[in-house]
Amino acid sequence: MRELESVDDVLAYLEHHGTLERAYVQDVDLSPVKDRLLDADVRHAIFLGCTADDDLARHLADNGALIFPRLPDLPFDPYKAGLYTATQLYAGLDDGYPRTPDSRIYRWWLRIGRHRDLASELAMTLHDHAISDALDDLVSCAVGVMGGHQTPRGSDDYADAARLGRRLAAEGHTVLTGGGPGAMEAVNLGAALRGSDADLDAALDDLAAHPDFTADTDAWARAAFDVRARYDLGGPSVGVPTWFYGHEPANPFPGGIAKYFSNAIREDILLRTSSAGLVCLPGAAGTVQEIFQSLTPRYYADRDPIPPLILVGADYWTRAIPAWPLVEALANGRPMEGCVHLCDSIDDVPSLLATA
Repeated sequence: MRELESVDDVLAYLEHHGTLERAYVQDVDLSPVKDRLLDADVRHAIFLGCTADDDLARHLADNGALIFPRLPDLPFDPYKAGLYTATQLYAGLDDGYPRTPDSRIYRWWLRIGRHRDLASELAMTLHDHAISDALDDLVSCAVGVMGGHQTPRGSDDYADAARLGRRLAAEGHTVLTGGGPGAMEAVNLGAALRGSDADLDAALDDLAAHPDFTADTDAWARAAFDVRARYDLGGPSVGVPTWFYGHEPANPFPGGIAKYFSNAIREDILLRTSSAGLVCLPGAAGTVQEIFQSLTPRYYADRDPIPPLILVGADYWTRAIPAWPLVEALANGRPMEGCVHLCDSIDDVPSLLATA
């Protein structure tokens, strides 16, 4: 099925095919093309969250189209065409983070989304499908970088993560993270910033005054938007956060933000899209989950290419959180054995990615 996400898409499709049969029309105001649609073949077409008057809606349904209506009383669009931007999620920040869509959607999830009924379940499922679809349209192959949300701005680890993101983007990779604060934010910043090394150093200094979102989320977010206004952040950087962990706000540095309700779907999509390799910086339970969730398809892979899995921080991953010994044991004798790596420095990562 062809996805149509604007009036221009609908007109172009009708011009080329002469029919909308089996087309998939999402979040479009249909009033400008009502006359064309009244004459078109719409059998098996699907209309998701489109705007149509009663006559057109009845005509579409009577002629074999499937119509998913807009759902009431939601703080989000379940049929969203495209990823979020930081500006969308943080609209209203001047009045405080609780007024932003990011915060309001999280409060809706706490109140309704965790106590699910059919309407809320349907809304979240449709939303997450739309986000996955938008992410697929934008990114087909990326390097994923995972890491802890508690890495503070101003720390050496934060600066190293930012420089890693910058190096990966400079080598032509789209860089994907979990989209949260800490190391994830640093990587997104480094990948997005297209200025000089001195610009990155200056941006890191600007952020250091507000190291942690937990102390003052408003000040933490505003510092990030000040950096966005001051520097060119158009590099290939994408974040994939979740309202399941909505107490952690999405970081404002990716060019596109694929924010999900379902953390299970989010993790699957995040790791599957990281098909050029996965880099794991020091982190806690979430990063450990991502290591072993990504390890499973590598373990069962029986042919090349197997994308590399790289753990950065030998002491951390062998002593503090001893994930590496288990990774190494599982890899022993398997086709993936040469594709899992432990290193001490972010400087080692690019050459290890090149082994894929």
